[in-house]
Amino acid sequence: MSIITDLGDKISMVDLHDLFVPERTGSYILHEEQPSIIETSASPSIPHLLNGLEQLEIQPEEIQYIIVTHIHLDHAGGVGVLLEHCPNATVVVHPRGARHIANPTKLIQGARAVYGDQFDRLFDPIKPVPEDRIITMKDSEQLRLSEDRVLTFYDTPGHAKHHFSIHDSVSNGMFTGDTIGVRYAQIADEHEFILPSTSPNQFNPDSMIQSMQRIKGLGVSRIFFGHYGVSEDPENVYRQINYFLPIFMDRGRKVEQEDEEQSSSEKAERLYELLIESAASHLVDRKVSDDHPVYQLLEVDLKVCAQGIIDYLEKNKSKQ
Repeated sequence: MSIITDLGDKISMVDLHDLFVPERTGSYILHEEQPSIIETSASPSIPHLLNGLEQLEIQPEEIQYIIVTHIHLDHAGGVGVLLEHCPNATVVVHPRGARHIANPTKLIQGARAVYGDQFDRLFDPIKPVPEDRIITMKDSEQLRLSEDRVLTFYDTPGHAKHHFSIHDSVSNGMFTGDTIGVRYAQIADEHEFILPSTSPNQFNPDSMIQSMQRIKGLGVSRIFFGHYGVSEDPENVYRQINYFLPIFMDRGRKVEQEDEEQSSSEKAERLYELLIESAASHLVDRKVSDDHPVYQLLEVDLKVCAQGIIDYLEKNKSKQ
């Protein structure tokens, strides 16, 4: 049985067990006469999503739109597989991402470079989406799902250039994907802990802050994260990104200055050590034990974050 959370406002969240762990990636079901889905995660998660639809008594044939905030495989890798079960659905994607879900060759190559030997277990299979079943939404374009529910799409780069965030008129919530970080639901009862997601290869810290300021300026009431769940305190989300992102960048510059002769992978490994140290210090101060399961996810995330920061700094050496 899939884990389903009723979030109110005719929104349900299905736990997709991304990376084969709970509370990692969620798919949001918008309950209208023709339901729509936001986020699919990777292909191994699709059975959880289909089971969630069954529990909600939604037939896959009823799905109108499958919306992905961006095309990284932990958010959109399963869209081709899901579409095979949803014959009447249309996929909604950022204009920069459409050609990559139609032909995912470069997506696969990029993910293999990051995840190495783990790629097949985490992401296979990745199936192309027919071009005639894709639509794109430009900045500030709207999609009406019902008389009451309108989705507005905002171009929000920083984590990736092919990223939009989606405002929901019913909940006054924003589906932010990875734009303003990862929420570690495993410790949310003790402390709502949010870190920026700085994965390669389009991470840009300035764009991330600008996107966050844009979301803040819209006065949203709720933040729906790709990873994982909903925050009812957007101001706390903004505070944590404003706190941690400069720390991440300062640690990255420190590593760059330590030994410019090191390889990128060596720099990323050193930076990971500094990032996990910073996160652990924050959690210890908040009485989270050092053997808490959240550290398993932090290890995965911060290794990828370190790669993205080093990639950014190496591409922008003249600006440092």
